[in-house]
Amino acid sequence: MNILEEGIGELLQPPDIDAFREWNRKKNKSLTDKRMTEAEAVRRYIHSGDYIGTELYGSVRCPMSIVNEIVRQDIKNLRVVGQGVYETDILLAAGLVKEMDFTYIGLELYGISHVIRREIDSGRLGKIVEWSNGSLVWRFKAAAMGVPFIPVRSMLGTDTFKYSSAKLVECPYTGVPIALVPALILDVGIIHVHRADQYGNCQIDGISGFAYELSRASKTLIVSAEEIIPTAEIRRHPDRTIIPYYLVDAVVHAPYGSHPGEMCYLYERDEPHIQHWAEVSKTPEATQEYLDTYIYDIEDHQEYLALIGEERLKYLQDIVPDRG
Repeated sequence: MNILEEGIGELLQPPDIDAFREWNRKKNKSLTDKRMTEAEAVRRYIHSGDYIGTELYGSVRCPMSIVNEIVRQDIKNLRVVGQGVYETDILLAAGLVKEMDFTYIGLELYGISHVIRREIDSGRLGKIVEWSNGSLVWRFKAAAMGVPFIPVRSMLGTDTFKYSSAKLVECPYTGVPIALVPALILDVGIIHVHRADQYGNCQIDGISGFAYELSRASKTLIVSAEEIIPTAEIRRHPDRTIIPYYLVDAVVHAPYGSHPGEMCYLYERDEPHIQHWAEVSKTPEATQEYLDTYIYDIEDHQEYLALIGEERLKYLQDIVPDRG
């Protein structure tokens, strides 16, 4: 193809599609019990230097019990696909991220992340490559399809294209300029779901985001679930199993695993808690105090829930307008 223009951003995770296909061929396809704790899953599957990603829209289904454990285990030099709200802010606040494919890190109505500004200005966040939200999903789609790139209209005519590592080419069929975005293969994907069985068959209620694409673009996949249910129950509704077991490496039972984010039909997001984070994250000192209180000074997700309190969690559950 005739390349007309190239973004100036570095390709942080070059796609090796053949190696990815070979990796998937060698994954264990047997029905193995994959249940483990957050600590076991993170210790076994996430390592310094890994390229990791989460899947969500806003604070919906953010996999906080896993992210908090990554912080607790102090896994540094991570490369991250930065598209989140709260969970990526926490990884950045803990100083664990060295490179990022970036769309938006912020707190929605509370504004752009204070943490990422500090990480950029200090130089601790070494490399940032810009993408649109849509282009990142298409990059996952390309990886899921087993192709090295995919043509899209996203980012055309914008500075986002300029600072990405996409390419503008002349379409060989029409002669019209079109953007090519490279497949994005994650070392580890992390997804929080409504329910799963012990083998990793997963179901999601409400907005599914891009769980389908990200789960199929991950070499290793950790899922946390509000509920672990029998496989017989999963098989009653096979059309709802958006993530099949053979993609999954770890299954973590994590009730309220998205807190302070929300789960459709189960519990609302904890608005005062997120507002509190937006305020304290303005300074390094208050940020560290928050991390100490909610992550470093507690043992695990169960202690975190005890700290939040049963009454508060029950309230967030009760205010859901439609429980399905």
